[in-house]
Amino acid sequence: MSDSDSFIDEVTEEVRRDRLFGYVRRYGWLAVLLVLLLVGGAAWNEWRKAGERQRAQAFGDAILAALERPDRDARAAALAEIAAPGPGGAAVLGLLTAAEEGAANPAEAARRLLALADSPGEVPQVYRQLATLKAVTIPDSGLDAADRRMRLEGLIPAGGLVRLLAEEQLALLEIETGDRDAALDRLQGIVEDAEATAGLRQRAAQVIVALGGEPAA
Repeated sequence: MSDSDSFIDEVTEEVRRDRLFGYVRRYGWLAVLLVLLLVGGAAWNEWRKAGERQRAQAFGDAILAALERPDRDARAAALAEIAAPGPGGAAVLGLLTAAEEGAANPAEAARRLLALADSPGEVPQVYRQLATLKAVTIPDSGLDAADRRMRLEGLIPAGGLVRLLAEEQLALLEIETGDRDAALDRLQGIVEDAEATAGLRQRAAQVIVALGGEPAA
């Protein structure tokens, strides 16, 4: 390489360096701002997560303290005073409160459960399904057979264990209304269903025997 070529390369490199320093002086504040935003965002996210953990722990502690009360009325009253941290927490509170109210005030327990079952979509579906199942099983709830059937049939499309538990309750409803044959067919279907748990199959088989039928092998 000649001296002139070397000189040109050095000049070109100096020009590039000066241009780079110019960009840094002009836009360096933007890089600093981006770093600060990233660090601040990470710190805020960790603070938010810590707050959520603290609220969840306080919520759990309040539930445990309420459930340690000596009688059902006191437990129900204590649960009703707890502030839930979100829709899921409110659903859990509703289920627990209804369980405490069920013996002394079945109609109020059913009303609370059905309000949860009919709540908007922000409440997780599993809680709404469970509330429906619990409501239709409460004795003296004030729900008539047609209403219970409609709500149980609405759970069938959910599939899985929810569907089978709804089928079980529908069979019991059919027994209650005197439709023995329909109940037997439904219970036999549960016994033969591959998704049924061992406990559910056993319960269905016991009812079949009680009705004078013979469970499928």
